[in-house]
Amino acid sequence: MTLTNETKALSVHLLTATGAVFAMLAMLAAAQENWSVMFLWLVVAFAVDGIDGPLARRYHVKHYAARFDGALLDLIIDYLTYVFIPAFALFQSGLLPGWTGWFAIIVISFTSVLYFADSRMKTKDNSFHGFPGCWNMVVLVLFALQPNFWVMLGLVSVLAVAMFLPFRFIHPIRTKRWRKLSLPVALAWTLLAGLAAWAEFSSPVWVHWGLVVTTLYLLLVGIVQQIVPERI
Repeated sequence: MTLTNETKALSVHLLTATGAVFAMLAMLAAAQENWSVMFLWLVVAFAVDGIDGPLARRYHVKHYAARFDGALLDLIIDYLTYVFIPAFALFQSGLLPGWTGWFAIIVISFTSVLYFADSRMKTKDNSFHGFPGCWNMVVLVLFALQPNFWVMLGLVSVLAVAMFLPFRFIHPIRTKRWRKLSLPVALAWTLLAGLAAWAEFSSPVWVHWGLVVTTLYLLLVGIVQQIVPERI
């Protein structure tokens, strides 16, 4: 049986929509303060978010399944899994005590919703204009390393401001420049994040250092690309 183009395109939307289910499962785990399970579901949602975009372009969902707005669907799920649930976890876990937790959760949720509505979010090379609100990645690393709360507070503040600064942050799949390196790094981050969450953040030191290195690469490589001119 051969699937029609419409069926293939609709299937991609259905795949994207599973992210909402994973978000709900993550939120239920967070409500029970089962942080490792919460992050495992967020990692699954992160993986789905990584593959549904290429599939959407391959099967031309805008043409064959135009009834559903894939970009809007993706943004709704991304706000839940990238911002809302990680911010709740950072607050509820007590990693940022007292007023610092309130500051972080308000700043993250407020600035991120503005960023997600920014029509200039994407650059011409398919990178992001400003830090793209990937708080799921940041908070997972904070859970793994648990640095001093002043360090965490400073990082949250810097990244919240960086959303609206003229710095580029790559999309590991869509940003063509250095993609042969960026894509494996993103895959390595996903694997390391899953290992850290599976081990309830008691994983070996090399996992933690791997998370640090891959996270720093994904955060900074876009800025490096701005500084280093591209060879024609």
